[in-house]
Amino acid sequence: MREPDTASLSNDDAAQRILLVTGLSGAGKSTALHELEDMGWEIIDNFPIRLLPGMIATEGEPHAPLAIGFDSRTRGFVPHEITEMVKEYSRADGISITTLFIDCGSAELERRYNETRRRHPMAAERPVREGILAERELLEPLRRWADLVIDTTDLSSNLLQQVVRDKFSDAYRQPMTVTISSFGFARGMPPLADLVFDMRFLDNPHWIAGLREQTGLDGPVGDHILSDEAFEPAFAKMKDLVLELLPRYAAQGRSYLNIAFGCTGGRHRSVFTAETMADTLREQGFSPTVIHRNLKARQTDELEGR
Repeated sequence: MREPDTASLSNDDAAQRILLVTGLSGAGKSTALHELEDMGWEIIDNFPIRLLPGMIATEGEPHAPLAIGFDSRTRGFVPHEITEMVKEYSRADGISITTLFIDCGSAELERRYNETRRRHPMAAERPVREGILAERELLEPLRRWADLVIDTTDLSSNLLQQVVRDKFSDAYRQPMTVTISSFGFARGMPPLADLVFDMRFLDNPHWIAGLREQTGLDGPVGDHILSDEAFEPAFAKMKDLVLELLPRYAAQGRSYLNIAFGCTGGRHRSVFTAETMADTLREQGFSPTVIHRNLKARQTDELEGR
């Protein structure tokens, strides 16, 4: 993977950032564009080259960065004309243009096409290998000229997504959405939880006179849970684990993360712990959404058990 000139990738807040994404068919251009879109970029794929000047010229005040994908299938695709056009507009004020080329070894591309049984765009009546070689020859001027080349020969789709995030997340990053929920095991596990903590090791307020009708949002219930000698050390370990994992999940490109706390009925221990964790994350700069699934559910002795 060739590293770009840092000047060409500088993130000028006053400039509209435009990324031109091209490369060999089957090398991973679509994967790269989808990842950029998930990161908040505006995406246009297979954009007619003749319309590119109008697109660049009409961009006004910058908002989200823009990625434009094109390859040998794109109408009006002539590599040397594209390079001259982009050079001209790169000199314009208020525009920052970068070119990304997605490359891949010919043998690996041939394996991918044979595996998926897709037809190569330049091998209509020829073997796949000949189409790949013809396209490589056509695109070589763009590869030499590109600011950044990513070779996906030994990269899985997930690794390519990670490389794209590492290279371009400085331009625009949407924070991971964190949801903290409480639930009752007696009413079923939450289907979308990523991390689940079982709070049934704590003393159950349901069996304490005066606390049964209250919930984990009420002060007396919280005081009772805090008085349990098991709560503080256990919660400290949970907090450390969550704070350790959140940036790691974000680095893997996760857009959503659901942290769930469960107790028997979902009204006392899980609710209090979820609220406490949410407060902890807010202190660390996160903005979690809190959902209490069973907070208003009817409680019964049979449901709570002993």
